[in-house]
Amino acid sequence: MRKTFELENLECANCAAKMERDISQFSEVKKCTITFMTSRMSITVDDGADLSDVLDRAQKIMRGYEKDCTIVR
Repeated sequence: MRKTFELENLECANCAAKMERDISQFSEVKKCTITFMTSRMSITVDDGADLSDVLDRAQKIMRGYEKDCTIVR
């Protein structure tokens, strides 16, 4: 399953790359792409994965790099 989300308050291209790297390491994530210029995250997860759980964990990763960055669901 592939979904795209808007990211609010994404202010650093380097941080976006680190977020992408860390989220891509989740076992159920096949691919994660964060595009700084458009403030969007595209994420592909395994069929049957709990997307809400993945997004909650992704949000924690993002806040570790940029405290105000939020996934718009």
